[in-house]
Amino acid sequence: MIRKAKSSPLLNRPALWLIAFYQFLLSPWVGRQCRFSPSCSHYAKAAFERYSFLKALILSIKRIARCHPFAEGGEDPLP
Repeated sequence: MIRKAKSSPLLNRPALWLIAFYQFLLSPWVGRQCRFSPSCSHYAKAAFERYSFLKALILSIKRIARCHPFAEGGEDPLP
C-alpha cells in the first residue's frame, strides 16, 4: 500500500492563500502564459493540498523552473 504524505495545515494554508491571491488578483494582469496543463498555479495548489509543505514547495519550484518560452509544455500531472 502506498501512503501519501499528509499535508500540514499550519504551513500549507498560508501557501494556499498566496496562490489564491496570485490566481485572483495577479494572474488576470499577467495573462495565461503557462505552457503546461494544469497551469503552474493550479499545479502548486494541488501539490499543497496533497503533500507536505516541503515536498509541495519542491514540486512547485521545479515546475515553475520548467515553465519558460522554450519549454515544450503539455500535460504534466502531479506525481
